[in-house]
Amino acid sequence: MENAHAAEHHHHAHDEQHTFDRKAVWRTFRILLYITVFELVLAIGYYSITFSNPELVKHILNGVFIILTLAKAFYIIAEFMHLRHEIRNMILTISIPALLFIWFITAFLWDGNSYKNLRNTYDRHYLDHSKEKAPAPAGHHGEGHDEKKHGETQEPGKLH
Repeated sequence: MENAHAAEHHHHAHDEQHTFDRKAVWRTFRILLYITVFELVLAIGYYSITFSNPELVKHILNGVFIILTLAKAFYIIAEFMHLRHEIRNMILTISIPALLFIWFITAFLWDGNSYKNLRNTYDRHYLDHSKEKAPAPAGHHGEGHDEKKHGETQEPGKLH
């Protein structure tokens, strides 16, 4: 009797397994394709249209691109990593550390850029050397090629 119950349970568990859903894959492909084509249209439009304030448009488009890229990343994670079908606690366990990691990268880049700008502004060594002109090269390649310097002899195969 127990074997019959175990066999019935095994058969029932086999029916509950997820099957490959072609419609979901094609739907995901189309959504990602539409978002990507929209991003390409925005980028090509930015370079083909002249704007009165191109810096503002560039910053707005960068924000739109970041949002659309995050939407694509979310959709890829939700569909292909099957995170959409998990319980809420599992989703939070994976997404919160990922968001903190993104925040760390952003904070470190922001801080590094601030340090670079402050160093370039207040570093005396940088300020002193930024006003100096680079010395002119001693001799250009090809000038005075036949002259020998300080008794040097040319050896075959040696770079001069």
